[in-house]
Amino acid sequence: MTIIVHHLNNSRSQRILWLLEELGEPYEVRRYERDAKTMRAPASLRAVHPLGRSPVVDVDGHRLIETGAIMDYLVARSGNRFGAPAEAGDAIRYRQYMHYAEGSMMPPLLALLVVGKLGLLGRPARPTVQKMLDDHLDWLETELASRPYFAGDAFTAADMMMSFPLEASRARGGLDDSRPHLIRWLKEMHDRPAYQAALAAGGPYAYA
Repeated sequence: MTIIVHHLNNSRSQRILWLLEELGEPYEVRRYERDAKTMRAPASLRAVHPLGRSPVVDVDGHRLIETGAIMDYLVARSGNRFGAPAEAGDAIRYRQYMHYAEGSMMPPLLALLVVGKLGLLGRPARPTVQKMLDDHLDWLETELASRPYFAGDAFTAADMMMSFPLEASRARGGLDDSRPHLIRWLKEMHDRPAYQAALAAGGPYAYA
């Protein structure tokens, strides 16, 4: 049965395409485009899942949502390729970052997006929200100062999970060359052949 990825442009689902390319799994992309004015997902995505969010993946007779849960399923399905490393400390970091990407890092990024849309009304809140994000970026910079990947010495699904919040930080959250370890890591991720193949499969992506 073909894996079907319901893919919204410029969204978290780009990471699922990347993982499938790294795994060498055949899949089909069904594309959905955001409204050019509101940037919201189209109503047609609600026909796939009531929340109308992406990613949604059809695999093995299941319809899965939530990027981390989908990645966990696909990694387990592949025999733990790109999954938790064998070394205990690396395995702990792997699990930490699989949850941290969405649970801790995305909220200040989403808050920045909302504050930006409020215009003058949101301006007073921006320094506070930016400081929240800067605390994350400063800590992550120290994390990658001591090892090449988020879990340890090996590239894993945790790196794929971390890509979207760091790409969004690069685009609109102040991540720049003042944090060279994060910039180095992002470049290495973008240079991976599977990442480039996922871009070709998913269509235009604003954060690459």
